[in-house]
Amino acid sequence: MKAQLITLLAVCLLPTVVSNGSAAGWCYHLPTCNYTTWAALVPEHCSGARQSPVNIITADVQADPSLTAFTFTGFGDSSSVLQIVNARGKTVKVLLDDRKMSVSGGGLPGLYRTQQFHLHWGNGSSKPGSEHTVNGKQYPMELHIVNVRSIYPNARTALKHSMGLAVLAFFIEATNDRGKPASWNNLTSYLSRIPDKGDVLDIMHELTMDSLLQGVDRTKYYRYLGSLTTPPCNETVVWTVFKEPIKISQDLISLFSTTTYVNTKDDPLNTNNFRGVQPLNGRVITSQIY
Repeated sequence: MKAQLITLLAVCLLPTVVSNGSAAGWCYHLPTCNYTTWAALVPEHCSGARQSPVNIITADVQADPSLTAFTFTGFGDSSSVLQIVNARGKTVKVLLDDRKMSVSGGGLPGLYRTQQFHLHWGNGSSKPGSEHTVNGKQYPMELHIVNVRSIYPNARTALKHSMGLAVLAFFIEATNDRGKPASWNNLTSYLSRIPDKGDVLDIMHELTMDSLLQGVDRTKYYRYLGSLTTPPCNETVVWTVFKEPIKISQDLISLFSTTTYVNTKDDPLNTNNFRGVQPLNGRVITSQIY
């Protein structure tokens, strides 16, 4: 089990490594290396024509009847949720057991194994922090569930193929409640135990993916082809952006930007860890309903 977790951790950190294996000198919090510089810092992919995130203009969305319902396997299994990680001081990731969790249907070209989810946020619940936007609206947070196409042996191989990864994106909207919903109250309670870059905590049997997505209609979504939203920005992602947001109380959203650090407690807090929207460059965004 320990070896499996080490392997999963290595795979799930792949988006923070450039294709040739050397570390990319990118960041969110400094003007010399924030997302406005990535096209120059990591030009192989970050300067491409199929970059993410994007602004979804609903009036331009085209209907696609092939975008049917998804099949989510293992999303109700608490043993599939393995660890929570302060991943390189750039995000909070939760590692998932891809032997038990998978996604298919939804117009995807096959089965995708679910490996991790991570989050992007701003600086408190009242500030914008999502990566995708809808008609220019930016939500406080965005959750990404990363899935690797099962025909490939690992994520590194999948990154070389046009539809190697499928990412499910969920907007997060703030409510005036406190400590709700219970699943997110549980998840955010672990943040104080992973404040520093590289901190890891086992959370098996503590919550399920379904509980974190409770209340969201997973049959309504947008679809387009794009990229990783962090360097190396490989253009290998089938994006699904769900229309309904997850609703979480303001106090819980604020914990992400007030608890985790880019390195240690002597360094800045991890805030505004999102990439700005990228040009569509002629790409079409589709949906089963306009």
